[in-house]
Amino acid sequence: MTFGLTFEKLLLIGLIAVLIIGPERLPRAAESFSQMVRKGGEYLRATKSRMREELGPEIDDVDWRKLDPRQYDPRRIIRDALLEEPQPATPEEAKATISEPVAPRTGVQEFSATNRPPFDPEAT
Repeated sequence: MTFGLTFEKLLLIGLIAVLIIGPERLPRAAESFSQMVRKGGEYLRATKSRMREELGPEIDDVDWRKLDPRQYDPRRIIRDALLEEPQPATPEEAKATISEPVAPRTGVQEFSATNRPPFDPEAT
């Protein structure tokens, strides 16, 4: 990753740094900058090795480009869904949807011992 930096831009940044920092403080600034970059690299390597330890060897098999959220364009997803040909239902599915009568819904439903409302133990 070059972040759009060309040689000319780096040379201009260096020239501006020399003018702002001054020639007498430039070596110390360059040294502190190099230490900061070195610590950043160590931090990234430590993070990568910790992820590998915690997630196991399967982390190497993950295709990270497929998980990039920038590839999901909502316009493309909707266009593909609208242009997709509908899949014909199997005869069993067609019979099941046709033969099952739908009971009309009336206002309040009463619950009894055999007809209990759904219970979700994780909801409480």
